[in-house]
Amino acid sequence: MTMTAPAPDHNSDASRISDEKILVLDFGSQYAQLIARRVREQNVYCEIVRHDISVERIAAHNPRGIILSGGPSSVYEEGAPQCDPGIFAMGIPVLGICYGMQLICQAFGGQVKNTSQREYGHAKISISPNEDLFGGLPSETDVWMSHGDQVTNVTESFEPLASTSTCPIAAMRHKELPLYAMQFHPEVTHTPLGFQILRNFVISVCDCEGLWKLHDFAQQTIAEIRERVGDNRVICGLSGGVDSAVVAALLYQAIGPQLSCILVDNGLLRKQEAESVIAEFTKHFKTDLHVVDAKDQFLKELAGITEPQEKRRRIGYQFVECFKAEALKIKDAKFLAQGTLYPDVIESGAALDGPAATIKLHHNVGGLPKELGFELIEPLRDLFKDEVRKLGLELGLPEDLVWRHPFPGPGLAVRCLSDITEEKLSVLREADSIVVSEIKAAGLYRQTSQAFAVLLPVQSVGVMGDARTYENAVAVRCVNTDDFMTATWSYLPYEVLARISTRIINEVKGVNRVCYDISTKPPATIEWE
Repeated sequence: MTMTAPAPDHNSDASRISDEKILVLDFGSQYAQLIARRVREQNVYCEIVRHDISVERIAAHNPRGIILSGGPSSVYEEGAPQCDPGIFAMGIPVLGICYGMQLICQAFGGQVKNTSQREYGHAKISISPNEDLFGGLPSETDVWMSHGDQVTNVTESFEPLASTSTCPIAAMRHKELPLYAMQFHPEVTHTPLGFQILRNFVISVCDCEGLWKLHDFAQQTIAEIRERVGDNRVICGLSGGVDSAVVAALLYQAIGPQLSCILVDNGLLRKQEAESVIAEFTKHFKTDLHVVDAKDQFLKELAGITEPQEKRRRIGYQFVECFKAEALKIKDAKFLAQGTLYPDVIESGAALDGPAATIKLHHNVGGLPKELGFELIEPLRDLFKDEVRKLGLELGLPEDLVWRHPFPGPGLAVRCLSDITEEKLSVLREADSIVVSEIKAAGLYRQTSQAFAVLLPVQSVGVMGDARTYENAVAVRCVNTDDFMTATWSYLPYEVLARISTRIINEVKGVNRVCYDISTKPPATIEWE
């Protein structure tokens, strides 16, 4: 397939796609990113910002609505996170979820208390007749609760909208101001009609039209890249994943032969990953491709390192050094393109108004050192993973590339627990290949979101060929998710698990035990490190 650059669509609403915006104020909720995704599913742009963002900064964003997320704190505790109270007087619709509801209640003189009737899990709410937040919903519906505190009393300026058997005020609204709140979580799939509730807020209450569409985003991004780059050359780092592939596709449609791609083979890739990337990008893009064999450098840098964040830091540093050395060989390069996604920006603390806490290090956030003189291009910086996949299909990328399971930036280093050696990587690479191949053979690859093997830093006793063994244990991780912010473990058929276990033990030297990870996210993460 040869990709050509389409002319920009000047008649589209591309220049306006992020003009209507919803802001999510993050109070430490594990679901903050999920709230943003659910809003974007309404074709409305949404950003996550810090909980203490000022009224002035909010005004600069010019949002159509504001959502206050949940959070682990109690509003009455000393030092509990607060928002600028001026938000409630801006005339902008506000929706408080869980902690956000309690914050609104407290701000207007109501009471929030810890109660003995805590609610964790499914609950049924009874809804009072209203046509805004709960318009089109039945009088009773299931929701997902997760709280110990609850609103026990509100001032006369509020009216209750819903209740449960143990929570008299499960939702409420201000009688005069555009303020709404609910104790339950509409953003999770466990609230079946949560999508409709959020849609009512975004479309009906906030009066959004739904301008955020990926086709327009693609056309706008291609036009912006073409205008910004001009006649200069752009370098794009490849990893074999969908993110870098979509970046390359956008760049190729924008500037064609002015694109140079670099693949750093760090020795931490999956089995035959480098060969696959070279074949795909030679076939689909026919671009200037540079491959750097840096296996020895990375293994030396990681020798003896066991702490996950330190692994990430060293891999990021070494990647920069290798990439820099190769990039300097490419003449007339002015720009560097990277596949940074919106969760990368949020979790690294790199967003201007975003949450400040760093969850994990991302070596693809921030770019190469300034002394190289590159200007950074991050065309996917505002997108979530599922949006990137849809964009890839919009750009004409093949489905097997678009739907390839995600692979972490640090590669197998964060799936090989404890220290890294070539021997361990070889064991892990073979085990991982078997996991993926058996899931594909069973026709389950597209039905699962991510599947891989993890080499554990433990040995266990076994018997093989009448001889006692003391060898490695491998964990198999397979999850289903819509957004990678929450995930459930995949209910693989027993016969598939049996084939995976049998093949790994029989074919991978040094492994005598296979375990299946049945942890959900949260509380576990998808990756083990």
